[in-house]
Amino acid sequence: MSFSPASPAAHGLNLAQQEAVNYMHGPCLVLAGAGSGKTRVITHKIGRLLQAGLPAANIAAITFTNKAAAEMRERAKSLIGKAAKGLVICTFHALGVRMLREDGAVLGLKPQFSILDSDDVTSILKDAGGSVDAATARQWQWTISAWKSQGLNAAQAEGVANGDEERLIARVMARYEERLAAYQSVDFDDLIGMPLKLLKEHEAVRNKWQQTMGHVLVDEYQDTNATQYEVLKLLVGERGRFTAVGDDDQSIYGWRGATLDNLKKLPVDYPTLRVIKLEQNYRSTSAILRAANNVIAPNPKLFPKTLFSELGEGEPVRVVDCDSEEHEAERVVARIQSLRAGAELQPAGAQYKEWKDFCVLYRANHMAKPFEKAFRKAQIPYKVSGGQSFFDRAEIKDLCSWMVLMINNDNNAAFIRSIKTPKRGIGHTTLGALSTFADQYKLSMFEALFSHSLSAALPAKAVASLHEFGRYINDLEYRAKRTVGAEDARSFLNDWLKEIDYEKHLYDGEDSEKVAAARWNNVMDFCDWMAQRCGGQIDDAAGATTARETKTMLEVVQTIALLSTISEREGDQNVVTLSTLHASKGLEWPHVVLAGCNEGLLPFKMEEDKDGSNTEDLALRLQEERRLMYVGITRAQRTLAVNWLRRRKKNRETVAGIPSRFIAEMGLDKTTVKEDPREKIKALRAEFAKRAADSAAANSLAEAARDASQAGT
Repeated sequence: MSFSPASPAAHGLNLAQQEAVNYMHGPCLVLAGAGSGKTRVITHKIGRLLQAGLPAANIAAITFTNKAAAEMRERAKSLIGKAAKGLVICTFHALGVRMLREDGAVLGLKPQFSILDSDDVTSILKDAGGSVDAATARQWQWTISAWKSQGLNAAQAEGVANGDEERLIARVMARYEERLAAYQSVDFDDLIGMPLKLLKEHEAVRNKWQQTMGHVLVDEYQDTNATQYEVLKLLVGERGRFTAVGDDDQSIYGWRGATLDNLKKLPVDYPTLRVIKLEQNYRSTSAILRAANNVIAPNPKLFPKTLFSELGEGEPVRVVDCDSEEHEAERVVARIQSLRAGAELQPAGAQYKEWKDFCVLYRANHMAKPFEKAFRKAQIPYKVSGGQSFFDRAEIKDLCSWMVLMINNDNNAAFIRSIKTPKRGIGHTTLGALSTFADQYKLSMFEALFSHSLSAALPAKAVASLHEFGRYINDLEYRAKRTVGAEDARSFLNDWLKEIDYEKHLYDGEDSEKVAAARWNNVMDFCDWMAQRCGGQIDDAAGATTARETKTMLEVVQTIALLSTISEREGDQNVVTLSTLHASKGLEWPHVVLAGCNEGLLPFKMEEDKDGSNTEDLALRLQEERRLMYVGITRAQRTLAVNWLRRRKKNRETVAGIPSRFIAEMGLDKTTVKEDPREKIKALRAEFAKRAADSAAANSLAEAARDASQAGT
């Protein structure tokens, strides 16, 4: 192995980082402040564990997103080389899938179980609760997810339910659990809850996994929920060989179950816990870090720390007041253009002038619209992060499930979604019986519906409906194989949508005709895109327009998995980023604008009940909003502008804007510039006018010199 961490300083690690890398014999908590090199520490510690003789297969690094896991794998491979191949680097959910595939049989789960996405869950909940309202089903989904994050099943949830509404949801949860078992399916919460059950209730399984996990490293530890903490404890056992890397100041996911209690529990559950603080920031200037430290200071501290930087003072943080959302967008355009033109001094970052060096952050998705309009008008290229990907939309996933089933009849998740969307009179009882029958004979659900023995297990009417669906899928596959080129593809897709009456399904499922129409337009865009691929107008690998040979519809369907690959490539584009604060976590840009820093936006709707009953909850929410502001500030490397609105839109009204309390908490002193955008524009115009005048004067002098020279000759 080429990696030699015996002298970590040789690899550019500071003293605190070296201590975190070299401590391997017990529980360790690394408090990694923003930009302090936590991924570097994790990858170097993996190398140190390997050098100490721990096999790669016994080292697990767990993070929260597939993107973060992929980045960590690349970093480990670059640092360690071939030895990184056997490492387990994945998300909590991916580890849960692995555990259930290997040992889920003791819970009655077959290895080929299906994983349901959010839309699948909503559909099953509507069925389980006898509701046609998607919004109600999504509310049930949130409540059930919260219960599962606490490790509660339906019976336990009913015991702690608060009021009639929650008791109703608990009963829906019980019927939902029955359907999941019948369908041999799990949801995302089950990928944590069921492994916990495995480890808790089955000693042989627990011993196996504790022997496998020689050392566990957990990234973004502050984002773990109660169930994930229990899984971690059972994985590491009494030896407690783990490294938890996180930052309590960046805990911004309380709304989805993350709890700082997990940080509080560590010193209690592991008295020998080694706590190491990483406080040197390698990302931001001192001016930006001072604002961040000041903002987070009012929050109560589990483990106090103060970030510092050796990158110099840098430009002062700028506070910009704007008349309205549209005015704010215009000011941001002017700021980006002036920075790119070099009209502002950038002693620490003059080289950062590409579009991708700029980012606008905001609290909620709807705040992107004015910036999109202004950027289009100014011809500034941009991308929107943190919103919903086109390929994640329910209607697109519906169509993809049909296509996946065409080429892989054994995909049970695609089978369940396709047969239920649109509805065709085949209910959960029939599907549950089919799933049980398929499991008994070790068949996929699609294979099972053609079995001669099925008529003994299901009523004749149900069997006939299943046969009709199966024959239709086979017919689609046959036609898709013979559909070549763009025009034939459009005909095929249009005929298919009419045959399954998908447009009616969309309109029946939405209360708003406008929303239904927008979803149908998405379907049309998708069909056009697929047809272009059949016509050879789009390259499968890159999504670029090229001249390629025509393909059959079936060939194009077989590359459906590349859709996600195409969307992932967007990250490499040279464009300005528009992003929610939540989606920006873990990222950084040279120039950042924090938009809409007003009371009611950031912090978000801080209103106390008249009787004061929610005072404690309000205080906790305010602390998380402050952490969100802290995350936003610490995304900036070289310059930071903080905007607030004098007047802002609230529903259909325009109301007076109040600057966010966090602006005052940043510590507005002589090092912070309060910027008047009008004066800035005047100064820019004067500067450009002066440059033009100087240029004209220089030209006049040159012409005079030429004239004099010619006269002399």
